[in-house]
Amino acid sequence: MGQAVNMSKARPASLQDVQIKDDFWSYYIDLVRDVVVPYQWDALNDRIDSAEPSHAIANFKIAAGEAEGSFHGMVFQDSDVAKWLEAVGYLLHTRKDPALEQIADDVIDTIAKAQHADGYLNTYYTLQEPGKKWTNLAECHELYCAGHMIEAGVAYYKGTGKRKLLDVVCKMADDIAVVFGDGPGQIAGYDGHQEIELALVKLYEVTGDSKYLELSRYFIDKRGQKPSFFEAEAEARGWTSHWHKGRIHLDDAYFQAHLPVREQDAAIGHAVRVVYMLTGMADVARETGDQSLIDACRKLWDNIVSKQMYVTGGIGSMAQGEAFSFDYDLPNDTVYSETCAAIGLIFFAHRMLQIEPDSRYADVLERALYNTVIAGMSRDGKHFFYVNPLEVTPEVCDGRNKNYNHIKPVRQEWFGCACCPPNIARLLASLGEYTYAVKGSTIYSHLYIGGEANLQVEGANVQLTQKSSMPWSGNVIYELKLDAPSKLALALRLPDWSASAKITVNGKPFAFEDKIEGGYAIVERTWSSGDVVELVLEMPVMRVRSNPLVKYNAGKVALQHGPLVYCVEEADNGAGLSSLMLPADSELRVSFDKQLAGGLQVISANALRLEYKQWGTQLYRSDASAYLAPAEAKFIPYYAWANRGKGEMAVWVKERV
Repeated sequence: MGQAVNMSKARPASLQDVQIKDDFWSYYIDLVRDVVVPYQWDALNDRIDSAEPSHAIANFKIAAGEAEGSFHGMVFQDSDVAKWLEAVGYLLHTRKDPALEQIADDVIDTIAKAQHADGYLNTYYTLQEPGKKWTNLAECHELYCAGHMIEAGVAYYKGTGKRKLLDVVCKMADDIAVVFGDGPGQIAGYDGHQEIELALVKLYEVTGDSKYLELSRYFIDKRGQKPSFFEAEAEARGWTSHWHKGRIHLDDAYFQAHLPVREQDAAIGHAVRVVYMLTGMADVARETGDQSLIDACRKLWDNIVSKQMYVTGGIGSMAQGEAFSFDYDLPNDTVYSETCAAIGLIFFAHRMLQIEPDSRYADVLERALYNTVIAGMSRDGKHFFYVNPLEVTPEVCDGRNKNYNHIKPVRQEWFGCACCPPNIARLLASLGEYTYAVKGSTIYSHLYIGGEANLQVEGANVQLTQKSSMPWSGNVIYELKLDAPSKLALALRLPDWSASAKITVNGKPFAFEDKIEGGYAIVERTWSSGDVVELVLEMPVMRVRSNPLVKYNAGKVALQHGPLVYCVEEADNGAGLSSLMLPADSELRVSFDKQLAGGLQVISANALRLEYKQWGTQLYRSDASAYLAPAEAKFIPYYAWANRGKGEMAVWVKERV
């Protein structure tokens, strides 16, 4: 246990206090409300003939005695319903929808009927293996599913004021507190897939019951202690595996259980589990002031973002184990970069911002959000990426090379393991929570997203209206309304993609250069209602290069404009993107294409294409004549790729110096 320290935390804006009205993001939030959530409801009820069956709702109905049948799906199928309900809770927080609320209430009634008298809730073990609950925590996600249901219960209570699901999850968490611990007859262990840790802190925050915070801390402190819990658990059940016949193979590093969490110095193993674990660690550190946990979070944050993160904000470089591999190992064509992992990184960044408002966390949050997360969903809201590659050649993905089976050149309608689509929905439905935070007398503006916020700042009610031109230009305007003049500070993030900034207050320049704290420009004064602040961020097109230790990108360059990373697609540049070369002195021209993906900025440049004369049919030649032919290269935002059919794509292109 680390030594507690006094720590004033930054309080994020609540959903009821933020209304997003933004030219870019309102489309996605409306899409979640109008298309994604209804589509996913149909998917959960197996109403989409061309998509893989879910059976998730049916599982709950069978467990509740409302239908007959048997369990179908992954052992963690319950979590898809929980994440859907969580997204619904967020949507109802910002806008009433009686029809959607009634659907959710009916589902909650079914869930309550499926719960055991002691509080246990899991349809797989209820229906499939009723005598084996809590016997395979390494593989079977019981606490993971419980965590997602807890998050749903908290979100739905906040969104509607209705306690039924909250009471269900409190009863479930109370049972977990009885089952787990170091006392006689208790299980001194933890789940193979972290999630319960962060969920329990949310439950603590909404109920005020410290038992839930202590239980979260227990799971965090217990992980990685020796002897190995997972080995002892496997021994007790005869080393059987849920996933295959024969003896289970255990690798504690895959579960981040190879060392106590405070001793881990590199992200290793399943990427989603890592960032969910770190989110829970940051939550507990924030609430308890545990400095050793804060230090552990910082250490693993630094390893991820400086050595194991893609330029798109994606994490998890290998398909085997959906995992981190090792420092600077960032292949583009066999990458995993699961959508859920980027969302988990956003969760972690958001928690670190509450501990210490520092722009480095918000920069990464923004990078993952604008690139990997929204790339994971098509513009129609009905097709999704599980894996987010940075280089694609369709015939390779569709061929016999098993190393590329996980890479899809087009988005899929649904998945047998459908964790990513509802994860996108719940994040975008709750986006308002990520925009602002208040610490003392300072309002932190983390994301430049237009809308209105009503914030309490040391007793003063501040209505903040933001107008943003992001991501296409760096102009942001704030208007403040207050009941009476108040002295407070507005902290404006200076993003890592902007070389310079200008700030005016009521049209007059504001000198902030000596008032920068943690990457935020601090605009402090006595404010009156009607005051206007304008922030102008320089937003050049940047040529981004990798650390030389990233061998896959040697001699290559990527383009970034503001928060957006760009890519080349076959639809614009023809096949054979690997032969495209961008001269180092080529002018990068920005223009707006109203027709493409709802309208977006594209980057054009004079380029070269490497070609060979008279190659013939030989595999290798020593007498081939190479030459560089003039070409026009067109780059589009990475998030918009694969909206024009199947074709090649690349983020990194060769650079001719």
